[in-house]
Amino acid sequence: MNGNGEMTLAFELSALKELASPGTVFDDARRWTQYVGVISDQPTYVVTNFTRKNRIRQDFFSGPKGKAESLDSVKAQFDTDRHVFVAMTDEDRELAEEHDWEFLHVEDAAEAADWTLASDEDDDDDAVEEDVRDDWP
Repeated sequence: MNGNGEMTLAFELSALKELASPGTVFDDARRWTQYVGVISDQPTYVVTNFTRKNRIRQDFFSGPKGKAESLDSVKAQFDTDRHVFVAMTDEDRELAEEHDWEFLHVEDAAEAADWTLASDEDDDDDAVEEDVRDDWP
């Protein structure tokens, strides 16, 4: 991904959880976006706990609103050339399109930005475990 800072990037919480290092992803995204945050239907405390645990400083979050209202609110508040919603489901794709956001599947975003998916990291851990077991007497 590339950009000139004229982008608002929103992660759906479940998509963010698919990334191996969400805090690093946010730090990286700040280099080429103007605003980055989390949108979710989950209660505020769930989002807050996750972002604190991963040392994520977000410019916005959905709070007690639903995703649809949050997409509208963020778009109205953060005036950038592009608004991109990183999520995982067809429902989220439809929601993004209905609210004039670009949709990007988390796997496509990870590939484009060279972010590691948690599932990829798990595969690497499995490979290491298999190597260790091969060395056993």
